[in-house]
Amino acid sequence: MTLFRRDMLMGMTALSGLSGCGALSALSDAATPLDAYELRAPDLPQAGRMLSRGLSIEPPTTSGALDTDRILIRPNLVQSLYLPGVRWSDDAPLMFQTVILRAFEDTGALSYVGRRPLGGAGDIALISEITDFQAELGADEESAVTRIRLVARIVRESDARVLARRSFQAVSPAASTEALDIVQAFNMASDAVLDDLVRWGLGVIGLTLPAA
Repeated sequence: MTLFRRDMLMGMTALSGLSGCGALSALSDAATPLDAYELRAPDLPQAGRMLSRGLSIEPPTTSGALDTDRILIRPNLVQSLYLPGVRWSDDAPLMFQTVILRAFEDTGALSYVGRRPLGGAGDIALISEITDFQAELGADEESAVTRIRLVARIVRESDARVLARRSFQAVSPAASTEALDIVQAFNMASDAVLDDLVRWGLGVIGLTLPAA
């Protein structure tokens, strides 16, 4: 029996529940610690040269259901539930900001990558919105896929001109509905999104990463 069936999901509101499972509160007892997970930046190739440019990564915006450190799972299109007993290491937008920053920085392509412009005046900024960041439960309640979708804009700091805009999406199947398998599927989807995002972003600036 999977973790999903055994413990049920923690819903945002009271749930009628899946077969054989009782409804649970959206929030755990404050005295009960939650296992924390985090995403890792993908292993991207080195750029080979560094541009004298600075890139600031702004925190992604998102909707209320995603703006949390709980791991969201949707059993259908209209319910937003959370896996019990686990959480992200930070609120999802801030955690994803961190892995975006690390992904760009690890390529060695730019002289500065940070959360805000260096010295108060920067070159370009990456502004983004997370529209999907959830696991989606299969009809059999024994399978799930993770879905990440991000809309990104490269903006010139000097005049706030949008230089480029693109959306990125990846879907990855989870081996089961156990929390660790779902997190590993999130990491695979995140790797795919970040690989595309970094290559696109550096291309806008004028640099092409080697093929993986």
